Amino acid sequence: MAESQSSGARRHSRPLSPHLQVYKPQLTSITSILHRFSGIALGLGLLYLVCWLVAAAQGMAAFDALQDFNGSVIGRLLLFGWSVAFFYHLLNGIRHLAWDAGFGFELPAAYRSGYAVLIGTGLLTIAAWVYAYFQMGVL
Repeated sequence: MAESQSSGARRHSRPLSPHLQVYKPQLTSITSILHRFSGIALGLGLLYLVCWLVAAAQGMAAFDALQDFNGSVIGRLLLFGWSVAFFYHLLNGIRHLAWDAGFGFELPAAYRSGYAVLIGTGLLTIAAWVYAYFQMGVL
């Protein structure tokens, strides 16, 4: 009985599975975590989109109030973050589809595709915002 208690105490003194204390972050693990976070951000952004549609259905006063918020610094930061999450999740999803088809599992290919996703996210986000401001006549 005493032996089983001491083995139980030893078992709980170490982590159940290796985690961030053991492994250093790698590009593949970071992109995986970012993919999950971007999915959560897209879900929250979808709720905001529903609020925008409800405000449009309620009339001009509600819609104008929400549009004023969208034009504020906080609103634009949220919209920018949502667009970053959208493009990242899109490109990383395409990367996952390639993996599902059996391509890009070698470590150098995984790193190349990871960097391509990060660079593509930045380029597509900037291009979308420049295009949007150009369409509004600001640029």
